[in-house]
Amino acid sequence: MQIRLNGSPAETNASDVLALLSELGLSNKPVIVEYNQTALLKAEHPSTPLSEGDQLEIITLAAGG
Repeated sequence: MQIRLNGSPAETNASDVLALLSELGLSNKPVIVEYNQTALLKAEHPSTPLSEGDQLEIITLAAGG
């Protein structure tokens, strides 16, 4: 299915946000996910289904000094 990921068109076979994160290699990394302009809690990732045309912004968090 076609989605928008960080402002660009993207193709995915993922059925939910957690599967998309896994597909992108981000399932074990600290991330913030905005799904159709709504921020998701980490607990919501597996229960948030993806549909054609959804818009997601994924921001990875990095600690440093």
